[in-house]
Amino acid sequence: MAIKVITDSCIGCKICVRSCPANAISMDGKLAVIDLNLCTYCGSCVSACKFAAIVIEIDKQAQGDLADYHGIWVFGEQNDGELAGVVPELIGEGRKLADKRGCELSVVVLGENIAHLGEELAKYPVDKVYLYDHHELARFRPEPYTRVLAQLVRKLKPEVVLAGATTTGRSFLAKVATELYTGLTADCTGLEIAEDGLLLQTRPAFGGNIMATIQCPYTRPQMATVRHKVMQSAIPGETATAEIINVPPDDSLMRSKVDIKEFIADVGSKVNIVDADVIVSGGRGLGAAENFAYLKELADLLDGAVGASRAAVDSGMMPYPHQVGQTGKTVCPKLYIACGISGAVQHLAGMQSSDCIIAINKDPHAPIFSVADFGFVGDAVEVVKEIIKQVKSGRGIAG
Repeated sequence: MAIKVITDSCIGCKICVRSCPANAISMDGKLAVIDLNLCTYCGSCVSACKFAAIVIEIDKQAQGDLADYHGIWVFGEQNDGELAGVVPELIGEGRKLADKRGCELSVVVLGENIAHLGEELAKYPVDKVYLYDHHELARFRPEPYTRVLAQLVRKLKPEVVLAGATTTGRSFLAKVATELYTGLTADCTGLEIAEDGLLLQTRPAFGGNIMATIQCPYTRPQMATVRHKVMQSAIPGETATAEIINVPPDDSLMRSKVDIKEFIADVGSKVNIVDADVIVSGGRGLGAAENFAYLKELADLLDGAVGASRAAVDSGMMPYPHQVGQTGKTVCPKLYIACGISGAVQHLAGMQSSDCIIAINKDPHAPIFSVADFGFVGDAVEVVKEIIKQVKSGRGIAG
């Protein structure tokens, strides 16, 4: 990548100087000069210049180089020796893509003492499982994870790399893409192989109002993070059929500016909303944070979890880990009860695939009713209290 000033076009107007957030541009007489040590290549000056006097040139990878890349990879995210729930979904989707491309499907796992995960993954419909076992990878840290995965990609050259749009996936896959100088599409909800072999990566845009399909024609690998609970999980077999490959670790890749002193698990709730079969969610329509106690009581009665809309989280009623929606978590429970949630498109994007949706809102025209299987028009808190009463009565529970 290079940035330069076209001397014949620059008139010395200084608009670029004022627009540069990195203070990387100064004037030499009537000519703009860019300090490459300060420039972040953000493109602000290019957009601001009315005379097209500044250009960013990108060295595109030669098309001939793409033929060296083969295979579909899934990043096998794990925590404390347990696979993340999104991994079987990625395997299921990756298998379809690999079959269409006529290539191998592989899973790459980073961590410490992960041999048992290789045996577990080998029962899924994958061809190879790469295990990168090192004590410095016991806890996720972006720098070593980025270096390790980038080195593996450079060496083995997969044409597609998929990962979950989880906290871990979002934290370092973009860094891997930057290291490899390739593209990454985040939060995909659909993946297809085009007739020309390119990966078609579909994700919601503009608040979920449109679906954008993105391609990466010039560089490899094609990389995407995929939302949990939007694709069908692969089913493991009874016996292991995949080849397990232990990759010799490289100590030089393990340096990090982060030193983990202690890991404290989030024990604020009994159930992770992503894995819950029943979710009782509240919005700003509940009126106050203390009213979420009724939602928790109902969720406990139904062996479920408590969710929240972004409006409720932004208002301080509930912490972010409970947020459902485009900027929160995507869920697909058997039962989703929306209490005091209006139903903005951003929230619907995260829960509308639930098996059964019950909406409670005092506004009969609230958009949430358009996706609900059952609806109650009324005060959300009072309706939830009545549901709690009826559930307890049906189970013979006092109070």
